[in-house]
Amino acid sequence: MNEIAHSSIPGAITSRLLARGDLAHAFFTREGGVSQGVYATLNGGVGSSDDPAHVRENRRRMAAHLKVAGTILIPYQVHSTAARILEHPFDADDRPRCDALVTRTRGMAIGVTGADCGMVLLFDEEAGVIGSAHAGWRGALGGVLEATIAAMEECGAERGSIKAVLGPTIGRKSYEVGAEFKARFLAEDAGFAAFFDASERPQHHMFDLPSFIGFRLQRAGVGSFEDLALDTYADAQRFYSFRRTTHRREADYGRLVAAIALL
Repeated sequence: MNEIAHSSIPGAITSRLLARGDLAHAFFTREGGVSQGVYATLNGGVGSSDDPAHVRENRRRMAAHLKVAGTILIPYQVHSTAARILEHPFDADDRPRCDALVTRTRGMAIGVTGADCGMVLLFDEEAGVIGSAHAGWRGALGGVLEATIAAMEECGAERGSIKAVLGPTIGRKSYEVGAEFKARFLAEDAGFAAFFDASERPQHHMFDLPSFIGFRLQRAGVGSFEDLALDTYADAQRFYSFRRTTHRREADYGRLVAAIALL
């Protein structure tokens, strides 16, 4: 096998919970790429209006950072609850429409993109199974995290052995929502009121998406959970944010990438 060229991307974030010699993972920031303007610099979003050549180069650098050949496999995310098990890579023009990927195939990096939504990386060391999940409020409420765990179990994982890490996500102090938003959660479970605080604006609330994601994972029975506690909205230097872009009335925004691979 040819040796894979390795290059380190500055600012890439890792978790001690996922530290193991034959496991590579990273929550990439917006540092270390070639994109310009509002996309500066490590934009990994093919759905943005960035120069496609820049996005390809950025993703190539991310794969090299993880020491894997080819590219990082990222689905066509649709805010669903669908999780896909991968045994082989898919073509860039044939991305599955889902919001989570699971595999036990070595040398293949899987990931998700985000720009406020939760990006979760999962790993069962004993079974040798990894997962990546994109959990915005719709996916988290609908059950994308539980679907990811179930797919990992199909590959031989045990949920009590799964370690899950939440990367950069919009924080509670940055996520103001309306009364209708809160009502959707309370219709599911009145206990979900615990994830909302009063806002300074009448009939508005501050929603704690990271804590809600952690709650869903822990209720599903994962063995360990870590929230890196990084607010995408509040840190414009390191993270892209859809909501911040909207408030600033910018034309577009980049996407962060979280990825994991069994080497």
